[in-house]
Amino acid sequence: MNLQFRHKVFLTFLFSSLTVVISMIFIGRYYAHRNFEEYIGRIEMERLKELADALSDEYRKSDNWDRVLNYWDQWKQTAVRPGPHPGSHFALKPPLPPLLPQSPTRAFPGKGESAFPTDGSVPDFRREAPRLCLFDPEKRPLTDTPSTCPDSYRLKPVMAGGQLVGWIGMRKLQPPSHPLDVEFIRDQSLTFYSIGGVSLALAVLMTIVLSRQLLAPMKHLAEATRALTSRRFETRIAVGSRDELGQLAADFNTMAQALERYEQMRRQWIADISHELRTPLAVLRGEIEAMQDGVRELTPKALDSLHFEVLHVSRIVQDLHDLSLIESETVNAAPAAVNPLRVLDETIRTFHARFETCGIRIDADERVTSAPVILADPDRLRQLYSNLFENTLRYARTPGDLRIQHSLESGRLCLRFEDSGPGVPEESIERLFDRLYRVDAARSRDRGGSGLGLAICRSIVERYGGEITASNAPARGLRITIDFPVLPG
Repeated sequence: MNLQFRHKVFLTFLFSSLTVVISMIFIGRYYAHRNFEEYIGRIEMERLKELADALSDEYRKSDNWDRVLNYWDQWKQTAVRPGPHPGSHFALKPPLPPLLPQSPTRAFPGKGESAFPTDGSVPDFRREAPRLCLFDPEKRPLTDTPSTCPDSYRLKPVMAGGQLVGWIGMRKLQPPSHPLDVEFIRDQSLTFYSIGGVSLALAVLMTIVLSRQLLAPMKHLAEATRALTSRRFETRIAVGSRDELGQLAADFNTMAQALERYEQMRRQWIADISHELRTPLAVLRGEIEAMQDGVRELTPKALDSLHFEVLHVSRIVQDLHDLSLIESETVNAAPAAVNPLRVLDETIRTFHARFETCGIRIDADERVTSAPVILADPDRLRQLYSNLFENTLRYARTPGDLRIQHSLESGRLCLRFEDSGPGVPEESIERLFDRLYRVDAARSRDRGGSGLGLAICRSIVERYGGEITASNAPARGLRITIDFPVLPG
């Protein structure tokens, strides 16, 4: 059976409440019976104490149990009588009925008096009470009883002259059978049933209210989720609490905001790519059609122009491919321990001739003796340095210079690349690493830039746990700062 979530929440609360109420009813009934039996037992033990004192006095008169056993039925009649409370068999300390007609005011005879008639007559018993039993000091029964096992009796020792002369026992109470007892237990059970019924009704009402209250945010969340699937990324949920549901709503809003930002970036990305590819493709098409129509002759100069545009398109496609590989973490080489300064020296030697041709002098620090090591791919580091050098060759003022400095601080390697100018407008610093962003789009195209070089640099640095920033150096040009975490040891 497929139940909706709100039904599951309702049934969970309902079954929990029902379990608590039923447990309360049965536990209450159990302790009601148990406490009632303990109450009766305490009353019986009080009666046994009084009876044991009377039997002790009687035993001292003859130093044996003969007279007690001869008149045992009268002792049972005296010891067991209804108490003043409905449902109880014995009063706590009631006045005992007279054993003999000549002793109307005493429950048991006092010292020096006999509890039995002197003429040998048998008293008039009012009712039979077979629950009492007398035992000798070894707990052997001295009177007729349905059960001769002392364990089935509540026992009270009978002392005479400081010695144990016997035990008086009252058979332990069985489940209530007296009509008053049964009625009392039934009334108690009805009370528990009534309390349980009212509690269950209140639990059902509270379950309905709480389930609706708890599921209201979930309903809003489901509606907002469906809105996101319809590409309405501006959807937000009002956060009305600070609990887990409120945190879930806040996380949903954060996710929706991120999706909205990524959607804007995606649209801008598509627009920028189409713009970057449209210009060289339009130039290629126009020149090829002009040659086909005979407007322009097929000369080496015309072929060079076509070749330049093809290279420009190829460079954009290759940069896009590299950027997608780096950001998707699907590059072939796994990161390894590498010295970034050594890779930097190798890249500088590769670009040395081009820098000399352009009139740019490289001023680089000597390699540090500690040889810092980072976890990276050497090929990607070469690509990082190459893109920075290409950016300097295209836009730095000539003649000029490129200063390269490094330092080790707190387990991190800091690299600084600073050219001789011109710098970048302050409003463009924050967007310098964005894809396809150019400070001067026309000049960048003339010099063959794709607008992806610095974006690739940022992706490479962040892939290996580093950070890259840009700023304008005082009285100089653009400064690029790269910070890498160094492996310990």
